[in-house]
Amino acid sequence: MAPPPPLNIPYKMGKFQLSHRVVLAPLARQRSFKNVPQPHAVLYYSQRASDGGLLIAEATGVSDSAQGYPNTPGIWTEEQVQAWRPIVDVVHQKGGILICQIGHVGRVSNYGFQPRGQAPISSTDKLLVPQVGSNGIDVADFSPPRRLTTEEIPMIVNDFRVAARNAIKAGIGFLHSSYTFRIKGFDGVEIHGAHGYLIEQFLKDQVNDRTDEYGGSLENRCRFALEIVEAVVDEIGADKVGIRLSPYANYNEAGDSDPEALGLYMVKSLNKFGILYCHMVEPRMIKVGEKAETPHSLLPMRKAFKGTFMVAGGYHREDGNQAVSSNYADLVAYGRLFLANPDLPRRFELDASLNNYNRSTFYIPDPVLGYTDYPFLE
Repeated sequence: MAPPPPLNIPYKMGKFQLSHRVVLAPLARQRSFKNVPQPHAVLYYSQRASDGGLLIAEATGVSDSAQGYPNTPGIWTEEQVQAWRPIVDVVHQKGGILICQIGHVGRVSNYGFQPRGQAPISSTDKLLVPQVGSNGIDVADFSPPRRLTTEEIPMIVNDFRVAARNAIKAGIGFLHSSYTFRIKGFDGVEIHGAHGYLIEQFLKDQVNDRTDEYGGSLENRCRFALEIVEAVVDEIGADKVGIRLSPYANYNEAGDSDPEALGLYMVKSLNKFGILYCHMVEPRMIKVGEKAETPHSLLPMRKAFKGTFMVAGGYHREDGNQAVSSNYADLVAYGRLFLANPDLPRRFELDASLNNYNRSTFYIPDPVLGYTDYPFLE
C-alpha cells in the first residue's frame, strides 16, 4: 500500500491530534447578517469538517468598531456568542478542531460601519485610498481614520482579551438539578495580525507614523501586537492561541521597508509566550488574490519559530505536499480551493479532480449559492 502524500500524514499540534495537514483558511464570506453568524454557516462549516481536521473560522470582529465590510461576524455580544455555538458544536461532532480568528480592521472602514458614524480608529490618521475589492469589481471607499491615543490602546487590547474569552465559552451548556452539561466552545483563537488591518497598521512602517512608544523602532511598532498576544495568552492559555502575520504583503497599503526583520522579530518574540502556532502569508502574495515572483522566503521565520508553523498563499496540492515534505511548513492553509471543494483533504489524498471556484459568488449574501452548494466527490 502506497504511503499517504505528505499533506495527509497526521500531525500533533500541541494537544490536538490532526489527521492531515490541510487547513481551512479563514475566509470572509459576508453572510453573517447584522454581524451575527447565521444557521446556514452551520452547514458550511459542517461540510468542511473532518475527523482530526483543523478549520479556522472567518475573521470575527472584537468590537462594534472592528467592522469594515457588510455582514461579517462578531463575537463581542452575547447574541453573537450564542449564534456561534451550533457552528462550534457541529464541527466538534464530526471530530474537527475549530479556531476563531479575532480581528479589527482599523482604518479599512468608513463611517457607515462605525458606531454612531464615528471615524475608524488606527495607528495613524493617514487616509487609505479607495481600493478595488477582493471580488475585483467593487471599489471600497474609506473614511479618514482617527489616530488612537496612547491611553486608549489598552482598551483595544482588552477587546481582544474579551473576544478570546467569548470564543472559548461559545459552547452549548445547560443546568440540570444535579449536574451541569457543557460542550466546549472554540478550541482556540487566531489573532489576525495580517492583511493591513489594525494590528498590521501598527506593525508596518509604511502606515505607522507614531512618535510614542507604539511607533518608530521595530520594537515599538510590534508592541501593540505583542500586548494583544500577552493579554489573550493570559486569558485563555498559550496552548489555545495562534496568530496570522503577512510581513511581505502590501494589502491595504500596509507595506514595510524590511519585512524579513519584522517577521523575524515577531516570531522570536512570540517564542517567549509559547503560543500554539504561527500562520504566515507567503511573500508572493503581495496583493489580494495575486501571485508574484519573489526572491523572499518564509524559511528564516520557520526556522526561528518554535511552535507549529503554517503557511498560506495560493497553494495547490503539489506545492503543498512539497512544503510539508521539505519541512518548510507543518501545515498548509487553503482558502479558495477549500471553499469550492468541501472534501478537499480527501480529494488531495486520492489526487482527485477539483471543482472550480466561482469568484463572483464569494461575497454575495445568498445562504446557498457559492457557499454550501459545491459538490462532494461522491
